Amino acid sequence: MQRHARKMRRHGLNPVILVNEDAQFPDLVITVIGRALWRYRSELAPLYLTGAVTVSGTVLHVTRPGWWPYLLAGATAVAWLLAVLGERIGLSRRSERTYAATVAVSVGGWLAAATALGVAFQPLPQLLIGGACALAVPWWAHRRRRAKVRVDRQLSAWPQIAQAVGLNGSHVQSAVVDVWGWRARFALARGQTIHDVIAKVPAIESALGTFRGAVRVLPTRDDKANRFELRVLDTDPHADAIPWPGPSVASITEPIDLGPFEDATGARVLLLRRHALIGGVAGSGKSGGINVLMGNLSACQDVVIWAIDLKRGMELQPWAPCIDRLATTPEQARALLREAVTILEARAEWLAAQGRRVWDPTPDLPALVIVVDEYAELAEDAPDAASDTESIARRGRAVAVTLIAATQRPTQKAMGKGAVRSQMDVRVSFRVRERKDVELILGQGMLNAGWHAHTLNAPGKFLLSAPEHDTPRRARAYLLTDDAVNETSSRCAPLRPVLDEVSRRAPDDAHSEPVRAPEETSVPVTAPRDERGDAALRDALKGAPDEGLSIAHLRMLTEMSRPTLYRRLNDLVKAGHAVQVGRGRYKATDHAP
Repeated sequence: MQRHARKMRRHGLNPVILVNEDAQFPDLVITVIGRALWRYRSELAPLYLTGAVTVSGTVLHVTRPGWWPYLLAGATAVAWLLAVLGERIGLSRRSERTYAATVAVSVGGWLAAATALGVAFQPLPQLLIGGACALAVPWWAHRRRRAKVRVDRQLSAWPQIAQAVGLNGSHVQSAVVDVWGWRARFALARGQTIHDVIAKVPAIESALGTFRGAVRVLPTRDDKANRFELRVLDTDPHADAIPWPGPSVASITEPIDLGPFEDATGARVLLLRRHALIGGVAGSGKSGGINVLMGNLSACQDVVIWAIDLKRGMELQPWAPCIDRLATTPEQARALLREAVTILEARAEWLAAQGRRVWDPTPDLPALVIVVDEYAELAEDAPDAASDTESIARRGRAVAVTLIAATQRPTQKAMGKGAVRSQMDVRVSFRVRERKDVELILGQGMLNAGWHAHTLNAPGKFLLSAPEHDTPRRARAYLLTDDAVNETSSRCAPLRPVLDEVSRRAPDDAHSEPVRAPEETSVPVTAPRDERGDAALRDALKGAPDEGLSIAHLRMLTEMSRPTLYRRLNDLVKAGHAVQVGRGRYKATDHAP
């Protein structure tokens, strides 16, 4: 018999199924039925519960018929707990908690009646069958239950999947179904790390049968090296644009919320004493990300904003009421950066004289943030400004002078031989066209580490790399409409701070482009700058036509920043010396001195 079995194995046959088939057939049937009952345990749960209640009622009626009041009271208590505290055990929706409480009351009530009267007492059998059918329908129709069953079946095949993708020895620890898909916690075999898993994401997507880009690999909350969390999306939570809810900060010392991650947590990043680089191809949503930054910075009363937009202000002009200084030409950009370096050095000298090491931003001592849109244009049109940007990048942290550079492709030529880029602690990458561009924005080795910015498939989606964000998690920037930009800039403009005394008195006249004072001013040019500006404002308002003068015209005549000009105008209006005759247009009153 053994020799015959070996001969059959050599021919590829299984001798077990041919040995004593009649004796093994009943066992085979029982095994198949048992596996089916276990595999479809979720679908058959109402039937299992009905059977368990029937058996329990029969046993209790025979042994403990007097327990029915306790059963009824217990069922009522359980139903109340499920309705009130069900959210803590995963019943997130009110309908789910209501359904669970209804099932508890129904089962407990029937069991109490069966205990007291017997399961055959009319009409208890009819009530049991009818109630089981009625309560089974919501159970079978529930989407999350079906999703949980599907996930359990997928994860039951994980040993085969792990062997196919090269993660032998890894196993599932837990799994949870959420609104967008499911996530599971895995333990890795000895010697395996999360970087090995990240490299195999495409193979895992193929093995699980998901769409491309549906799998995310994240570290666990305890950050253990031999654990990882697998997140699989059924639907994209970032498929639609997300309206901006408004400023998330009131100070530069707080992390700014750029937009939500896929788990609905905010992509918050701290910009104080950090320079930032924002990259992405045209149409990737980079301008929307800059708008989110500008909206939050404008709400901070301890930040002075300077900006460079060499596209003649096309992108940043809507934020002009909140920008203290806006450069739209290469010459203005050079002057702005030279003055920023001068302020940097003046602040450093003041800190040294005070025996302090860092500049702590306050409304009286604000930080200075310089936003440069299309940084590559600056490097091309004003190459002599590279030394100033490098100086700001290297020395600006301690004195709270921050550089935020946005560009489509931060090549070595565009970023000044990499000296500026190497100082950028915060990297925000929107969609890029080529895989190698990922490392231009995010740094060397980031592509192999799973930072796949080239796979971002919608405008506004980005990856955030910062000291507190060291894993590739997709986020989507909030969407600011034109109306939201105008409303925010108008609301925040009167609250904007001005540069501190140290920065204003910095010896910058020799490094910045002089502006000729108006000939009609009543104050000598040698007077302090604030007095010259106030006198020029009064003279300009006196000579204004009936339709008034615009803010742009008044700024040109007075050399004031927008926040300072708004404050002076507000004071004159309150004193009755000036009047607003239209949107952004002012003139003097008859009572003006």
